[in-house]
Amino acid sequence: MSLTARQLALAVLERQFLLERRRLDVAEAVRRLCALQAQAPASPYLALWNRVQDFAPEDLDAAFADGRVVKSTLMRLTLHVVHAEDHEPYRAAMLSTLRASRLYDRRFTATGLTPADADALLPELARFLQQPRTGARVEQEVARRHGEHAHRVWWALRTFAPVHHAPTGGPWSFARPNSYRAAPAAAAAEPREADAGVRRLLLSYLGAFGPASAQDFARFTLLTRTPTAEALRALGDRVVRVQGPGRAALFDLADATVPDDDTPAPPRLLPMWDSTLLAHAVPGRLVPAEYRPLVVRRNGDVLPCLLVDGQVVGVWRAVDGGLELTAFRRLGRVAWQGLTEEAERLSVLLADRDPAVHRRYGHWWDKGFPVVERTVVKG
Repeated sequence: MSLTARQLALAVLERQFLLERRRLDVAEAVRRLCALQAQAPASPYLALWNRVQDFAPEDLDAAFADGRVVKSTLMRLTLHVVHAEDHEPYRAAMLSTLRASRLYDRRFTATGLTPADADALLPELARFLQQPRTGARVEQEVARRHGEHAHRVWWALRTFAPVHHAPTGGPWSFARPNSYRAAPAAAAAEPREADAGVRRLLLSYLGAFGPASAQDFARFTLLTRTPTAEALRALGDRVVRVQGPGRAALFDLADATVPDDDTPAPPRLLPMWDSTLLAHAVPGRLVPAEYRPLVVRRNGDVLPCLLVDGQVVGVWRAVDGGLELTAFRRLGRVAWQGLTEEAERLSVLLADRDPAVHRRYGHWWDKGFPVVERTVVKG
């Protein structure tokens, strides 16, 4: 039996706990969700609020503080929050991509330094970051050896070196200036560790976003076809091929299930850069093609979205006194009631943390949207 597009969307929602919030420890939730996009410090908190029953932000604060979950540059060369036990395997999987993205970029090559020069700094960097240091302080240290090139060298190193972002406090645990600390990991990954890391990452990805194609996995990670194909071969019968609505081959965990077509999907208010909108080949499973340019901007910003019946129907933002919900099409009374209830609950969390969350991205609203319906839900 071939899966429908609706079933694929529902599978993502179910595995991302967006069909029903789960009662889970926050670190275990992060593990089961594979990774949470974390370019905006608030995003992991709001992602878990959407997914974890009775989510308390203080629990994620504590998980960051005691190192059960960590924030680091990983998939797609962007910041993600992952379970601490997953960081090193995921980094091993991504290391060659992370290195190439920086050490062969003209911003680094223009310094006249070589990849070997960068690697030579890693042991010293690990020692220096045994305690948290700001990026500016790290640059000062790098400048002792590389002077005027310190900024570009640190720009490269902070992407692929075994470092975490260190919590600095504030409403979302991480605030500027960014602070860094050494990860308890080796400076380089052996080929066998990289291969094992890709396999682990692929299994986690399918468990969180599958069924999916090799192209979907490439979109999520920026890994090339070869390591993905090798991982699929090595995993053997742990991964099975399933049929979908298109031509691309789909893969899934052997024991995974997919919801029925008529499964209802409740309304949700997703944060900036929610992982569900970045986990599959364009345009994705939850965003109608005509709305994608509205919510995924040309510079890569992915706006906070409204979900109705498992599909993006608009965007939301914090405004004075509440949350503004903008729909790109006409919604029914039941949909608005569900969105309003979610917005009221989210306003309670934001009131104690950051009522102006994501406000720095308000310029996208200034550029205008095709507003069909709009309402402000008071906090």
